[in-house]
Amino acid sequence: MIDSLASATDTEVAAAAALAGAEVVRARYGRLHSRVDKGSGDFATDVDLAAEEAILDVIRAARPGDAVHGEEGGRQGAAGAEREWLVDPLCGTLNYASGAQLVAVNVVLRNGPAAVADPFSGEVFLADGQSARVRSGARGDERPLAPTADSRLVDVNLDPPFPSAPGFRAVDLLAHPGFVESFRPRVVSTTLALAWVAAGRRAAYVTDGGDLSGSVHFAAGIALCRAAGCVVTGVDGAPVGPGEPGGRGLVAAADAGTHELLMSMIGGRERNSRNGRNTRNG
Repeated sequence: MIDSLASATDTEVAAAAALAGAEVVRARYGRLHSRVDKGSGDFATDVDLAAEEAILDVIRAARPGDAVHGEEGGRQGAAGAEREWLVDPLCGTLNYASGAQLVAVNVVLRNGPAAVADPFSGEVFLADGQSARVRSGARGDERPLAPTADSRLVDVNLDPPFPSAPGFRAVDLLAHPGFVESFRPRVVSTTLALAWVAAGRRAAYVTDGGDLSGSVHFAAGIALCRAAGCVVTGVDGAPVGPGEPGGRGLVAAADAGTHELLMSMIGGRERNSRNGRNTRNG
């Protein structure tokens, strides 16, 4: 399987690598796992490390001249490599360690194809830069991703840090009267949430942060959403993704109307915050 990937497309390499990591995650589910403390309450498990190694084995065999940046192992490969793969071997480590199956495995070629595998549903979400689709079942049936806001479910990331505060606080968005009237909040693993926006299972995903377009946690999900036709910006409304300077955080919405409604709530909070500071300073 690995040997045959040398002539495969980058999309198929991403898919094979993500599925290799997903197999490790699925096989070791429910066991006791050792933890590696990463500070500030964050940690990796032995499964994160093993899944990343399985992913790297696929990429190294298929694309030996490329560099790889893994969440756990950092950047590896030739320093001057023109191509770099971003790998998050287990997005949702805390969920996984607590026995929840809301996790994903991310593999993306920077500014190129991406794959997000759900280890427990068996689905793998694919983006080739032009289109997005999901592959599932024993026969590998595929169907295009079709974003829709019909569910009215919005995933909101409440994990620190909060670099945009006080202008934007995710908890304030949840308390906004307009949000309560229009949406219902949900929180799953970062990339699974973005894949579900692209697939029409979520109306939107919102998180604070810096420029997330090159993050191992977010790059694959952003690629999926963009390829599926979602509206993707930062919480400040600035564009994110390949070729863009990168906004703060992320708002990925199924359609323009949902995005506009969410931004009106976020923008109102930022304006009120600025007005408050001006009043105090004056």
